[in-house]
Amino acid sequence: MKTRRKSPAGRHPRQLKLDKVFTPISVDGGDELFPNGIFEFNVTKMLAFIEANADKFPVEKVEVEPLRGYSSETLDEDTIRRADVSKPILLAEISPGRFNVIDGNHRVEKAGGDGLKTIPARRIGAEQHLAFLTSVRAYQAYVGYWNSKLDELE
Repeated sequence: MKTRRKSPAGRHPRQLKLDKVFTPISVDGGDELFPNGIFEFNVTKMLAFIEANADKFPVEKVEVEPLRGYSSETLDEDTIRRADVSKPILLAEISPGRFNVIDGNHRVEKAGGDGLKTIPARRIGAEQHLAFLTSVRAYQAYVGYWNSKLDELE
C-alpha cells in the first residue's frame, strides 16, 4: 500500500488550496483553447509562458504509442501531414501523475504514422497550469477534482 507524505498541517504536499480571488486567464481572439469537460485551458497563453520560462520546462523524449489515444477521426489529415514532429508537444498533468496531450495531437499522429518511437515533449504540472484556466467555475471545480484524486491515492 502506498502511503502519502503529509505536511505538518496534515495535508498532502500537492493538495491545492483554493484561491478565493482567483482571476481566470483572458481569452483573446485567435487563442487556442483546450476544453476538457468543465475545464478549459488557454493553450496559446500557456505555450507563451512555457517559452518565456523554457528552463523550467525542459524538453524530453516520450514514447509515441501510449499517446495515440486521440481519435484520428477528429484530426484533420492535411494538418497531420504538415505537422512538424520536431516541435515539442505539451503534456499537462490532468490528474496526479497522469499527463495528457493538450497541444500536439496532430504531431503525435504523424510521428506514429511515420513509425517514430519517441517525440519531443514538455510537461506542465497542475500547480502551474491552473493559472491558464479560463473561468472561476472551472478553477474551483479543478481544485476539488485534483484534491479528490490525491485522496484516492491514499
